[in-house]
Amino acid sequence: MKINLVALTLAAAVLLPAASFAQTAEPAASVAAPASPFTGNVMLASEYLYRGIAQTRGKPAIQGGFDFVHPSGFYIGTWGSNISWFGDNNPGSSASLELDIYGGYKGAISGDLGYDVGVLTYNYPGNYLPGVTKPNTTEVYGALTWKWLSAKYSYSTTDLFGTLTPTGGNTKGSGYLDLTGTFDLGGGWGAVGHAGHQTMKDFSAASYSDWKLGVTKDVGIGSVGLAVLGTNARDKCGVIPESYCIGGYEAGKNRALLTFGKTL
Repeated sequence: MKINLVALTLAAAVLLPAASFAQTAEPAASVAAPASPFTGNVMLASEYLYRGIAQTRGKPAIQGGFDFVHPSGFYIGTWGSNISWFGDNNPGSSASLELDIYGGYKGAISGDLGYDVGVLTYNYPGNYLPGVTKPNTTEVYGALTWKWLSAKYSYSTTDLFGTLTPTGGNTKGSGYLDLTGTFDLGGGWGAVGHAGHQTMKDFSAASYSDWKLGVTKDVGIGSVGLAVLGTNARDKCGVIPESYCIGGYEAGKNRALLTFGKTL
């Protein structure tokens, strides 16, 4: 599958509350509290990709959030982004916003080894036609961190984004494993590598893996990021049309992602 370089889009944010830069909206696994207990972030990205899957059909996304981290290690936060995938696949229904709310606890086990546990809810306010399943989802997660490396597992306690099995069964108990490494290259440069695997409960044909390689550069007024991402969900277009195909658009195809962001 060819890699399409998405057009340059400027933004005013940097890290999502996520383990991998500008890719998912999941809380970061980190044991270090910020200087201030309150922080914010805002971003305009060339596209919103979640676990390697396009959420905005190749179009730009405006994203941002707020976090509060208590010195004890407890934290809460919220994050939002525009989306189009649900409305694209459900004519007559509309949900153009993803609003995430999360909370948890970060701590240190020993030395550079830390952990992060919490709960995250994905909310999609909008107008839904009768009989349309809402994609609202709740996950619990746990992560271990060591210096530049993190390993995180998320477990859904609801149907995963409204997905049902081919027989109409629920997909509660679906899980996502995220392995991410972030590296300080010096001079304001950084690098990130990521590999993940989404398992769909009782729907193995819809399970897939994703990957990412990227670099970031602190340019003073913010941070620019460029990454290449891909999934094998591109080969599953039609397995879950509303997730992997959007009107013939392959949401899991390989692509490049460009961001420019700032933490407030």
